[in-house]
Formats: sequence, C-alpha cells, structure tokens
Amino acid sequence: MAFFPYAVDYRFAPVLLPLGIRPRKDGVTVSDEEVVATLGLFRITTPRANVDGAHVTRHYRWWTSVGVRSSLADDGLTFGTNRDAGVCIHFKEKVPSLMRRNGHSALTVTVRDLDGLVEALGVDAGAGGGGGGGPA
Repeated sequence: MAFFPYAVDYRFAPVLLPLGIRPRKDGVTVSDEEVVATLGLFRITTPRANVDGAHVTRHYRWWTSVGVRSSLADDGLTFGTNRDAGVCIHFKEKVPSLMRRNGHSALTVTVRDLDGLVEALGVDAGAGGGGGGGPA
C-alpha cells in the first residue's frame, strides 16, 4: 500500500479550510485492491482494476484547480490543493461522487509525488480513454 499526500499551497487556505482538509491525512492511497482519494469531506473509491490510465498535467488556473471541482467541459473531477501540477487518473467505468451521481471518467489530484503516483497505479502514463485532462 502506498500513500500520496497532497502538495498544499497554503495561499489557498481560505478555499481549502471550509472543505475540512487534513493535510497530513488527505491524499491518494493505492493498494492492490483499490484506489482511494480523499480531500476533507470528499472521497472517491474505486477498484484498482478500474484505473485505465494516468498522466501528469501542469499549469492550471487557480480558480479551476483549487478545492473540489467538477469540470464544466467534461465529467472530470478535481481534488486540488495547488495550481502547479497534478495527476489525471482515468477510469474504465465512471466513479460516482457527491458532486455527480452518474460518475466521473477521470479524477485529477494534486499530490506531492506525481511520478510516484503514476508508477504506483501501474498503468501506461499515456493511456486512458476517459475524459478529463486536468483542471482547465
């Protein structure tokens, strides 16, 4: 099991604190069976076999990348703590959340160890037929 905490930019604390963020506990956990991402009160869980691909994305606009955001362009979801970089995880089957009951085909997470998360997910970095390319 591997845990990947978020890279938190504390300049965005006014946006993050109301979400109940716990910088030492929130992040992405990858086990042999499942992938779990938490950000404060929000949580996404999916079987590891449902991960279809993952890649690093960079240079976001802060207002689309900080906090918990559902994309207006597609059905992607963001758990964001900075505007610099994250990992976009694509799913084979959509994963539901509090933001969208019919699910998300991708989740972007702004963890500290971007390449480590991609490697831990054990999928082709360029793979992923799902939507989402990071916060836009």
